[in-house]
Amino acid sequence: MTPFWLSHHHADDLDRCYLIGGKHVCARCLGTYPVMFALLFLQVATRAPDTTPWDLPIVLAFTLPATLDWAYGQFRPRAFSNPWRTATGILLGIALARSLYVHLRHPFPAVLTTQLAMVILVALPVILIRYRRPKP
Repeated sequence: MTPFWLSHHHADDLDRCYLIGGKHVCARCLGTYPVMFALLFLQVATRAPDTTPWDLPIVLAFTLPATLDWAYGQFRPRAFSNPWRTATGILLGIALARSLYVHLRHPFPAVLTTQLAMVILVALPVILIRYRRPKP
């Protein structure tokens, strides 16, 4: 059995995972978390600037592909490939690393709250529609 932290997918969604060492590993998470932790550590180690004028546009632009891919995948589960999910996960990892770094320096900055709002505005309607409708 694969631990939840490696794959949070149900048995019928395991095609969204890679099989590594006999364990299922979520394709998007495989791109997101290693990149996020590495870049977060790098920003702390190099004492990156607290904010830049590019934070909000980059964070939103890099969060959007994974968010939209996830939303579309809720209705068309076989629409994209695992390498695509990993690529959008890498972009998401970059975005999360930046917004979390800024958050650690100045709690609840605009970049983080806007990123969160964007994800909620996409995810909430999808979740409500999926709750009312059976999976394809």
